[in-house]
Amino acid sequence: MVSTVYYGSPRQARWDAQETLPAKLDRIIERLNIRERVKGETVAIKIHSGNNMGYSTLHPVFVRRVVQAVLDGGGSPFITDVSWDTHNAHERGYSQEVLGCPVYPSAGINDRYEYVHKRPYKSIQEWHVAGMVQDASFLINFAHVKGHPACGFGAAIKNLALGCMTGVTRSAMHDVMHYDPYWFREQCPDRQTFERILASCPMKALVEDKKIRGDIHMHFEMCNQCGRCLQAAPSGSLKIQPENFYSFQEACAISASITLSTFEPGKVTHLALATQITPLCDCFGFTSMPILPDAGVFGSDDIVALETAILDQTAGLRLIEENLPTSMEVHTRVGHPFAWLHGSLKDPYLTGVYGEQIGMGSRQYELVDVFPLEQIFTGGMQYISAK
Repeated sequence: MVSTVYYGSPRQARWDAQETLPAKLDRIIERLNIRERVKGETVAIKIHSGNNMGYSTLHPVFVRRVVQAVLDGGGSPFITDVSWDTHNAHERGYSQEVLGCPVYPSAGINDRYEYVHKRPYKSIQEWHVAGMVQDASFLINFAHVKGHPACGFGAAIKNLALGCMTGVTRSAMHDVMHYDPYWFREQCPDRQTFERILASCPMKALVEDKKIRGDIHMHFEMCNQCGRCLQAAPSGSLKIQPENFYSFQEACAISASITLSTFEPGKVTHLALATQITPLCDCFGFTSMPILPDAGVFGSDDIVALETAILDQTAGLRLIEENLPTSMEVHTRVGHPFAWLHGSLKDPYLTGVYGEQIGMGSRQYELVDVFPLEQIFTGGMQYISAK
C-alpha cells in the first residue's frame, strides 16, 4: 500500500507570507482534513516541549496554527508532554495564553497517571501509557526532526514512543539495549588490560559497572561504533553487535504502536517540522548549531510513511560539519548523515522498518508538495509597505 505524505518546502519564490512554512503547514492541515475530523473530540496535541534553555523545539507559531485548526473544527485541544518538561514549558513559549489551549503533563504532575499494557519484549514486560494521552479521543502527533544518540534520528515515532510513556517504561526502553550480553570478563586477563579498554573510547561510552567491579557498562547513546575499543580488547572480551543497538529502535516501534492502538481508526494524524535540525534530542535542554539545512514541514496519517519521507528528504542534504560540537566526529560516511554522526548501527530508517513489520504503516509513499516552488527571477524584489 502506498500512503500519502504531504510536504511543504522551506524555500520560497516570492517575498510573500503565503509561501512560508507556517502557511504551508496550514495547507497540510487542510489536506489532512483535520478541522472536519475533530468535531466533538478531545484532542491531545503531543509535542516535545524540550526543557531548560532549548530553543530548537517547535516554534509556538506552528503549534498555535494546529490548535486554531482544532478549535475552528469544534474540537477541544490540549498540548501535552512529559511532566518535567511541561512544568516550565511557558519559559519556552508554550503557554495557554500563547497557544490558545491548556498545556498538561501527559501522565499527571507526578508521572503516575497511566494505563498498563502487557506486551513482552526482551527485558520489558509492561508498557505504561500516559493517562492524559490515552484518555483523549483524537491524537495529533506533532514532532520536531533532529538527531538522536540512541537511534540516530528522532521525529514522529520517537515523539510517541518515549513521550507517551511514563518514566518507568522510558527507562526500561533504554535498558533493553543491555539485554544481549556484550562484555565477557573471563576473556580479559588482567586489570591493566581492563583499564586500557576503558581508556580507548574517546566518547567515554565505556565505564566500569557501578555494581560489579571488573565489568564494563556501555553507554550505547555515546557510542558511534568507531571500533577503537575492539582494538584494545582481547578477542572475545567485548562485542559491538547490532542486537544491542537495534533493540532500542524495535522498542520504539512497539511503544508507539501501543499508544496508537488506544485510538480508534482515523483518530490519529501526524505532523513533523524539520527546521533547526540539531544532532541531539531536544530533551538535552540546550540548542546547538544546526547540522543539516532546513528540510520543511510534513504531514500524513501514516506514521511510517512520514518518517521514511523525512529521512529520504534529508538524506541528500549536506552535513554542516563546521557546526558540529567539537566532541563529535564523523566516523563513517555510509548511509544517512545522521548515521555518519551516531554510527552505522544507529540506522535512522530502522525504526520505520520495525514499524512496518508490526503493522503501523507503510514505507511506500507518495510525496505531495502542497506549494511547489516556482523558479522565477524578476530582476529585483517587491517592496513591502510598512502599512
